[in-house]
Amino acid sequence: MPRISAAEGITRRYLHDEVADRLRALILAGELAPMSRVNELELAERFGISRTPMREAIKILSSEGLLELLPNRGARVATISEAEIDEMLEVIAGLEANAARLAARRITEAEIARITKDHDAMVAAFEAGDELRYFALNRAIHEKMMLAAKNATLAQIYASLSSRIQRFRYSAHKTGEQWQRAVEEHVEMLRLLKARDGEALARLMEAHILGKKAPIAAAYGTKNPPARMRIRRVEAD
Repeated sequence: MPRISAAEGITRRYLHDEVADRLRALILAGELAPMSRVNELELAERFGISRTPMREAIKILSSEGLLELLPNRGARVATISEAEIDEMLEVIAGLEANAARLAARRITEAEIARITKDHDAMVAAFEAGDELRYFALNRAIHEKMMLAAKNATLAQIYASLSSRIQRFRYSAHKTGEQWQRAVEEHVEMLRLLKARDGEALARLMEAHILGKKAPIAAAYGTKNPPARMRIRRVEAD
């Protein structure tokens, strides 16, 4: 019987995961919009792979709720209802509030410094009206707060629930007033994190997440860039 090396099996198995990661990134970045069809052949050529791993990746993202499989018609990017938005944000708000409470107790000074650096860069993006950079840094801050909680179970549950709504959460256009309020809340969150005030930070985090319902439910209703406004930076201790 021919011997198959472990390396061969690992390479093949990870190819599906890598393709799924790349396809997921396109969806979360908005390059593949809700309700748009997934062109297997075009994407397989773009990634330099055969259609077999592409189809396996599509199955993975379908199980995550990011793609919908259409009978005999391939797949399309999933959409989301207002009821689902409400339900998901209520759960995610609770998870992030708990993470904030834990992070206030467990975060290191090095982790605070990294979050502060991202915060200052995010504020600069806000002041420049750079939505794409703002959203990327905003997401990084929330993810670093989750990691700072140092609770693997919490992080795993959060990741599994947030993937579907993530592309809406971090790319929904805000009015100028909503955008400024969101940044001001981040300023206060960083202050509370540095003060290690876990209870106040948890309450603010929950309100901050639930405050995203309106712009997400608006389904990208306005394409006008929010007015540029200035907000103070939080200075490092």
